[in-house]
Amino acid sequence: MIGMLARAVCILASMLAASMPAAAQDYPRKPIELVVPFVAGGTTDNIARLMAQHMSESWGQSVIVNNRPGGGSTIGTNAVAKAAPDGHTLLVNTISFAITAGMQKLPYDPIRDFAPITELATLPLMLVVHPSVPANNLEEFIALARANPGGWHFASSGIGTSPHLAAEMFKSAAGIDLVHVPYKGNAEAMNALLGGHVKIYFALVPAALQHVKTGSVRALAVTTETRLPYLPDVPTIAERGFPSYEISSWQGVFAPAGTPNVIVGKISGELARMLDVPEIRTRISREGADPVGSTPDAFAARVKSEIAKWSEVIKASGIATSN
Repeated sequence: MIGMLARAVCILASMLAASMPAAAQDYPRKPIELVVPFVAGGTTDNIARLMAQHMSESWGQSVIVNNRPGGGSTIGTNAVAKAAPDGHTLLVNTISFAITAGMQKLPYDPIRDFAPITELATLPLMLVVHPSVPANNLEEFIALARANPGGWHFASSGIGTSPHLAAEMFKSAAGIDLVHVPYKGNAEAMNALLGGHVKIYFALVPAALQHVKTGSVRALAVTTETRLPYLPDVPTIAERGFPSYEISSWQGVFAPAGTPNVIVGKISGELARMLDVPEIRTRISREGADPVGSTPDAFAARVKSEIAKWSEVIKASGIATSN
């Protein structure tokens, strides 16, 4: 009896093992939906459409981008969390995925309900000020802020966005008091800075780079771990006395939890190949982003660390309770 049971277990294990490669081989069996939880036309949407074009050409299957904005990206994200775990509904989200975990009660669990696939790209930020601000470097800016607590206003693209949290984290690290003025998106925030209505902005580099080059705004520091190759004279905040300071926005791809590992691996491998194509890397770079293409395990670790990091920043700043 025990021998028969053992043989049955072995047969079942063999059948499952044989079916796993078949699952990957048969994928995709129908059109793939890429859910972008933001409006069309932004960097994340543009990269998702580039990704959709490549996957469609590579696999001979339709790949459709579905923009489902709202709720700080939670509406579209929740739709994917509830989708069938077969790899045919995927999420393309940003650092917002980690930030919302500390900002609000969610209808999904960001760890248990998703299978991270790959980090597509990162977008650096930089601290820029209006030319009227009498500070030419980070040290002078901090001294200025400390001399007039609450006397300086900073823009953001909205409560809980990466520009907002970059400023909150810097306020805490530098021991300064700045007043938050949220706007409806990066374009509106940048226009407010250019017009001198606010004097400070932790901007996504793509939104500010041209204005820095023309002298319309002054760059004091970048938020990345190392200097940017196209802004070699702009120091990092970390090298100016804040070694633990780092923030980069990012885009990544997720599947619903329970999606077979072989399918997750197939998607990840295809996206890694896509990000190795010089033309595609160039097009992503034009969006102001740096291509990544990490493994599922590496991206999962990144997401967990980001959720922990931003939950602490949000708690320390009181954002979730004060706004």
